[in-house]
Amino acid sequence: MTGTPFDLTRFHTLLRTTSFGRNLIFEPSVGSTMDMARDAALHGAIEGTVALADEQTAGRGRLGRTWITPPASNLASTLILRPTAAVLRSIAMITPLAVCHAIEDIASIRTDIKWPNDVQVGGKKLAGILIEVPSPPGPTGSNGDPRGIVLVGCGINVNFDPREHEEIRDIATSLKADLGRDTDREALLASYLAHFEQLYNQAKSGDPIRDRWRERLITFGKDVRATWQGGMAEGIAEDVDDDGALLIRTADGALTRVEAGDVTLRV
Repeated sequence: MTGTPFDLTRFHTLLRTTSFGRNLIFEPSVGSTMDMARDAALHGAIEGTVALADEQTAGRGRLGRTWITPPASNLASTLILRPTAAVLRSIAMITPLAVCHAIEDIASIRTDIKWPNDVQVGGKKLAGILIEVPSPPGPTGSNGDPRGIVLVGCGINVNFDPREHEEIRDIATSLKADLGRDTDREALLASYLAHFEQLYNQAKSGDPIRDRWRERLITFGKDVRATWQGGMAEGIAEDVDDDGALLIRTADGALTRVEAGDVTLRV
């Protein structure tokens, strides 16, 4: 079932940011908002530009997975950033935090984060995040730091039923599935961008984001398997380090540092 198309005019009336989302590129249907944003960024789009689509036909998640975005049901957006090196690592923490805060603002649902940035409700995935760096550093900023392009893709399951999709029915949820009603997509996107801009500005000012992100993680103390390209580790997830890497205590007592990868619970 197709929902109500995204209302751009209403979204702009709800937006409370200084710059994020003020420049919005919208398509009713597109392969991937990441591709939209990459093209815009490489043609000079300013920081805070958002690529948004009401449908993705080739949406992608982390580790090459497909991200399902039916027409006029969910939120699929990509935010263009041009960060300094000092805040680059914070982006992977800022993004899920912004999603959590927005969902709690608009839907009043408590959310958690599974390392590194899957937003979950009741152990099921509600939102996924994909961060890409499509180009080498560009022109330097006023302080001399090189600034590259960073694309922050975010998919939030809003007004669709994951149970209708066999490949995700057991692992995903949506706001509609939890609330039993539709959620205001325009307000949700506006809130997400407002929280993102606020957290991003705090990170640029030197405010540590890690501790707030860490408090949301539900991975600690659990028996996990972490996999990444060319490697795997099994053990108890103990903590994250200052850079956000997951620390796993393996059976032999060694502490393994996982900087990027996929984590699943061992049963």
